[in-house]
Amino acid sequence: MRQHASWIDVDWRSRQRWVSVDGRAVNAIDVGEGPVVVLVHGLGGNWQNWLEVIPALHEAGHRAIALDLPGFGHSEMPRDPISIPGYALTIDAVVDALGVVGPVAVVGNSMGGFIAAELAISRPQRVERLVLVSAAALWNEQARARPLVVASKVSRFYAPLIVSGWEVIARLPRLRNEALKSAGIRNPTRISAPLAYELLSGAGKPGFVDALQALYDYRIRDRLPEIACPTLVVWGADDPLVPLRHAFEYEDLIPDARATVFPRTGHAPMLEQPERFNAALLSFLHEDARR
Repeated sequence: MRQHASWIDVDWRSRQRWVSVDGRAVNAIDVGEGPVVVLVHGLGGNWQNWLEVIPALHEAGHRAIALDLPGFGHSEMPRDPISIPGYALTIDAVVDALGVVGPVAVVGNSMGGFIAAELAISRPQRVERLVLVSAAALWNEQARARPLVVASKVSRFYAPLIVSGWEVIARLPRLRNEALKSAGIRNPTRISAPLAYELLSGAGKPGFVDALQALYDYRIRDRLPEIACPTLVVWGADDPLVPLRHAFEYEDLIPDARATVFPRTGHAPMLEQPERFNAALLSFLHEDARR
């Protein structure tokens, strides 16, 4: 098993910041100084989805901000109904509250990629670089999307059981691996037990069903050409949740976009191949400086 545990030695509590957005508490992690990179997790995730990325950004001279979206992790449910535009506004507000002036790079995985794309369109002055990691912005066009939304509403009944049982699941290898597979991880045995524990702590949160509905309801394809900043699209060749073809659709629809595909990788390249992901991310972030 690959062991890359630099994140374990970080005092994360000292990096925690509580931000009030519309009277509700949003949990954010703020590490380092320098050009800002905002990290946005996906559906069912939490800020810990970026544990393998934040130390690399810090070491490379960046300030990394990773938040729990409202209704996930330790963040409260938002005052207004969950929506993709609402989440984009939340990210903008959190960045403002943390004293960031000017544009930032935004990296989003899955639903987080959808939100990041919306932010780049609705607040172009905020986003100078965009990274879409297995982004779910076109997921709602699939035939299977609506049945999953309907089924998720039934799962509200089971959410308390998931919340109370995730620690047991995280500690039992077979259950842990099955849970990671259901989240789109192609090779769950490559995820260390401590990392899996952090990832699975995001299960069963109150925002899941409403966020999935928001993911299904909002259409963005026709607006993707409005994204004006350089965009990197990162995908796993074996992503079981969002089709690989979407990577090349983003590449075609976004004017200044290019796609890179990781072989033998599922829905979370930043967790499954962190060294390769971090190298691609930092190369993209620093390319102007080399010109």
